[in-house]
Amino acid sequence: MVAQKGLRHRTMSAAVAEEIRRRILDGQFPAGFQLRQDALAEEFAVSRIPVREALVQIEAEGLIKILPHRGAVVSGLSIDEIDELFELRKLLEPRLLKRSASRLTDEDYEGLRAILAEYSAELRADHIARWGELNTNFHMLMYRRAESPRSLAIVGNLLQESDRHTRLQLTLAGGMERAEAEHGELVRLCETGAVTAACSLLKSHIEHVGRSLREFLRSRQKA
Repeated sequence: MVAQKGLRHRTMSAAVAEEIRRRILDGQFPAGFQLRQDALAEEFAVSRIPVREALVQIEAEGLIKILPHRGAVVSGLSIDEIDELFELRKLLEPRLLKRSASRLTDEDYEGLRAILAEYSAELRADHIARWGELNTNFHMLMYRRAESPRSLAIVGNLLQESDRHTRLQLTLAGGMERAEAEHGELVRLCETGAVTAACSLLKSHIEHVGRSLREFLRSRQKA
């Protein structure tokens, strides 16, 4: 009974975290928004304990900050944060792709093409909520055969942390079309054995996203 109660509690906390995370990524909870534990607990019909645990988890992902006397506040986007996230991605992801590409199977390529098809449909339907998730699924499937579990776990966390950055970048001029074209080309290059070219494209793909975001934030700061 104790174990079952603990499991239900952890499941409840995870469910609360997922919903809060979704609202932050969708923009329902904008930067600077204060997340009150009592209000969230009342809305989700749970005690404050799973809400508190959910907020601690989301803080670890970088989406909120828990501040003295203010509680949990949704984090803003910063150039320093973007620099760090995309620099780490640029270092790790081409290495993972280099190790994984030659081991990708026919089933993997079918999965990648399915993601690309869904990604294309969601982009054209303007379903913003799915963009980050599909982008993460695509990249993680590309690297799944790298046999580097620690690096893969780190990249998975980086992709999740940069989810809202990715969604924002896709809304900028030309972002969707370029992302779609480059993802398709990455698959083509890997499938034809052009691994070095694929890794080079991946690096420039990540650099471009980071650069676009930095330029956008700087333009907003000057406005």
